Amino acid sequence: MRNRLFLSACAFLLLVGLWAGCSRSEPAASSSPTVALVMKTLNNPFFVDMERGAKDAAQRLGVTLLVQAAEREVDVERQMQIIENLIERKVNALCIAPSGSKEIVPAIVKANRAGIPVLIVDTRVDSKALANASGRTAAFIGSDNVEGGRIAGRYLVERLQHKGKVAILEGIPGHETGDARLRGFREVVDREPGIQVVVSQTANWERDQGYNVFQNLLQSHPDLSGVFACNDLMALGAVEAIAAAQKTGRVLVVGFDATGDARDAIRKGTMAGSVAQHPEEMGRLAVENALALIRQQTILNEIPVTVELITNNKR
Repeated sequence: MRNRLFLSACAFLLLVGLWAGCSRSEPAASSSPTVALVMKTLNNPFFVDMERGAKDAAQRLGVTLLVQAAEREVDVERQMQIIENLIERKVNALCIAPSGSKEIVPAIVKANRAGIPVLIVDTRVDSKALANASGRTAAFIGSDNVEGGRIAGRYLVERLQHKGKVAILEGIPGHETGDARLRGFREVVDREPGIQVVVSQTANWERDQGYNVFQNLLQSHPDLSGVFACNDLMALGAVEAIAAAQKTGRVLVVGFDATGDARDAIRKGTMAGSVAQHPEEMGRLAVENALALIRQQTILNEIPVTVELITNNKR
């Protein structure tokens, strides 16, 4: 009896040992690095394209990608909340397209303190505000918006044969992207004695505001020959206002971003052109360089993305 109990106990211990040995021999599941892409909104085709480029790169590289954005581009506070939640979640890297160039700085500083690298996409952070807060970013990935504004200015001046009254639909006041595009455009047109900028007014990047603002501008300035909108949503709103005023073909519209809807309008002849800056490429580069940072590799501080003019002759 005693021998049987001893043998049973030995067998039990042997089984437990084998089970424990099997458990130790199983490799722990390796988690992929997590990169967060925080954009201004997902209600703009530009950022939908950026998301697509980021997702393609993440899938190819085995990266877990989190894509989040506020509902509206002007909702800076919501974007800040999203970033703070991602910092709490301890993502491995943050790629941010800032809704506010200055407002984003405290969130960047929090990420710095958490040891999370930050890459800035599309819209630059205010360098002075960042320096004053002792914040740092790893890289900027985006277009030269000043040059894009110059390209738009040269094209509109050429199409108007160096004379006429033009309007400008600006982005969010104080926003680096819109300010840079506006600066480049004014740099060109202000040197043209035959071109008169009669009004420059914000439509806050939004299509419905582009429509409402430009509808009012057409009433107060019925002799407008052209308009430059700092993004395509506002440009398309202007196109709708021009159509409602039965002035299609009489007011040249130049936008920025070359979204799908804008390209369709260019094909139809309701828009003259748009400056393309390849957001899908920005998304791809953001994920690739974020992964390089996670792997403690060196990346460039400035990662440029090409800008080019899209017209009916070049689509």
